[in-house]
Amino acid sequence: MDDKLSIRVNVADRYYPLRVDRDDEERIRKAAKLINDKVLQYKQRYNDKDVQDFLAMAALQYVIKALEIETTQDATPVLDAVALLDQKLDQVLSEE
Repeated sequence: MDDKLSIRVNVADRYYPLRVDRDDEERIRKAAKLINDKVLQYKQRYNDKDVQDFLAMAALQYVIKALEIETTQDATPVLDAVALLDQKLDQVLSEE
């Protein structure tokens, strides 16, 4: 059974046909809505620009945010917790 779904996504008043996994449809539609909301904000703020400028500014803002998240996600606490659990398991196993 094919879990692909054909959808049309509106981004900045243009429709794009996509073939997506059913599980991804909601996330894709939400992403398109966020882009459209940001483009609308820029349209209201800067009326002397065109849609391409608004899309570029929205893309830049979202990529900056993604990079910030990428750099702030530190795996050290998880690795430390795993190392501690490993030590405790070694202690328990050595006691038996």
